[in-house]
Amino acid sequence: MEELVQEFYDDLVLTDRRSSLTASTYSFSVQEFIKWMKNESLTLNTVKLKDFVYYFLWRKTCGNRELTVAKDVSALRAFGNFLVNRHIWTENILVELERPKIKRNVPAVFSVDEVDAFLASIDLKSPSGIRDRALFELIYSCGLRISEACGLDIADIHFDSSYIIVTGKGNKQRMVPFGSEAKKWLEKWLEVRPELLKGRTEAKLFVNYRGQPISRKGVWKNFKKFESLSGVHGKVHTLRHSFATHLLDGGADLRSVQELLGHADLATTQIYTHVNDKELQDYHDEFFPGHKISFEEWEKKNEED
Repeated sequence: MEELVQEFYDDLVLTDRRSSLTASTYSFSVQEFIKWMKNESLTLNTVKLKDFVYYFLWRKTCGNRELTVAKDVSALRAFGNFLVNRHIWTENILVELERPKIKRNVPAVFSVDEVDAFLASIDLKSPSGIRDRALFELIYSCGLRISEACGLDIADIHFDSSYIIVTGKGNKQRMVPFGSEAKKWLEKWLEVRPELLKGRTEAKLFVNYRGQPISRKGVWKNFKKFESLSGVHGKVHTLRHSFATHLLDGGADLRSVQELLGHADLATTQIYTHVNDKELQDYHDEFFPGHKISFEEWEKKNEED
């Protein structure tokens, strides 16, 4: 089974041209299903469609969100196609399963003051501190996913024109400009970066204390530390949400924000327009006279007239 899952991973990357992150996520979902299947005394030759239904219901009762279950369905569908291509299955029975409908939750965002407080909490006395300031400044300034920030090479940074080349989902690349503050901290980071490399050569922009490429887990751990120090609560991804929201608040058009975020679908970007809802309601209350009195008051007034 381990060899089969490894072959599945390789097939996703080499044949389907999926990103290594997607391939890892799908492989993990398949491994979890295989564990469950063994506990239920099932094999790939005996498992039925109803067993997959029971599995996904079990996953849901374990507290997994619709998004997680939807990813599991996509992963196992892809695994089914792989099994058909390997002549282990004669047909992919999972194509009959529908992904659960995902409720799009309104993303949490930081205010500008909260972003400033978070960044100000980073101790700048060490090379690692300067790295973290540059890293989180860039994530916010460019609306990066954590994997995109970790994957940046030094060659992706173009100081002369103040933009970076970002490799996003599906290995799609996009150009994203960065501001003067991010530029300042990136330059400071590159000055002290050799202290962590200790003579080694490394193409990745951000490295850890051993001079190796910083991991997503490492970024997350550092974020939690500064979250505690600053009193600002959220996730690394909240900086990306804040980037999009602050751009729209500043008057940027939705299509431009879509390009900067690397969203394939404009509908994904539209979720950030929620922040203006309260503002629009306030405008409506102020300028639409019909909302200044209740229907009963209006009816009474007309009777009097």
